Amino acid sequence: MTRSPPSSISAGGTDDFSITDNLLDANGLPVLDWHAAQQWVDGIVGETAQGQAWSECEHAWLTHLREALGSEYQLRERGAALLLSTLEDNVAEATLAFVNKTLQRVMRILDGVAHVPEWGHDILIVFDDEDTYYQYVAHYYQEAGEFAGSGGMYINAGCGHFVTVKADLRAIEPVIAHELTHACLSHLPIPTWLNEGIAVNTERRLCPMPGSSATTPLQMHARHQKFWGPAEIQQFWSGESFLRADEGNELSYDLARIIVSQFGATWDHFRQFVLTASSEDGGASAAAEHLGVHLGDAISALLELEPSAQWEPNPVKWNGASGQAACFHTHFS
Repeated sequence: MTRSPPSSISAGGTDDFSITDNLLDANGLPVLDWHAAQQWVDGIVGETAQGQAWSECEHAWLTHLREALGSEYQLRERGAALLLSTLEDNVAEATLAFVNKTLQRVMRILDGVAHVPEWGHDILIVFDDEDTYYQYVAHYYQEAGEFAGSGGMYINAGCGHFVTVKADLRAIEPVIAHELTHACLSHLPIPTWLNEGIAVNTERRLCPMPGSSATTPLQMHARHQKFWGPAEIQQFWSGESFLRADEGNELSYDLARIIVSQFGATWDHFRQFVLTASSEDGGASAAAEHLGVHLGDAISALLELEPSAQWEPNPVKWNGASGQAACFHTHFS
């Protein structure tokens, strides 16, 4: 049975929360004012009641979004997962099952690092086409400009959720694994390169893709050596390079993958590094303390360059970048 979009929701001991009065316009699609929702939930007595109220806010928002997207979209729930899509019944059920199963696998892989909030659902929105996808995600970009294309995105803005474009289940699965990893790391103020490096490695572990790459490791190494200079490396540490619309985007993800793969070889030390790494300095102090590594030395060794202070994270040169994407992380195809 299709649920009609509610105009408000109720909770005992407080005034009703108006959904319609707190819907924001995201380029023609509705987004709930999650700050207002959080304030309302905070006024409810009891954690159980607060969790239920937050869940009701999520459902209410998604039913309004479903109505805006069209009658073919369906909202389905299984376990902790909510799915808004036009996927056929069997594919939708398989996708929901995959989300629940993958979340548990991510938690095991990232033992002691991953965290699942007590409130809310794992929300996946699968848009029918790229135009609608980019129409929606553009709302979360702080500035206009040219950005690289993406296959999926985790949006950590009030109500964490991840979005992708309709495809067969095999194509969606790596995106789900990648973005669920971001969701499980969203409580940590880690730099983008570390966040993405963990997500790419987790995705590859959970969803290994068959077939060989068109680019050999030797060719990729040569591309890295040609591309990265002192200015580009600072973009990498700050997170800015992950938003580039040129090859720097692809190379950023690959460099992050390589570094995390090497650093993660000793899990106990790597876990402490992740738990204390800060976007403010690109993770430099935590790497020195828990891994015994200077990040600049790691980069120069990987790229076969002479050690130099210019490869170290230098926040002064970051043009105000925080080192961590505040509202979203992306998985580029």
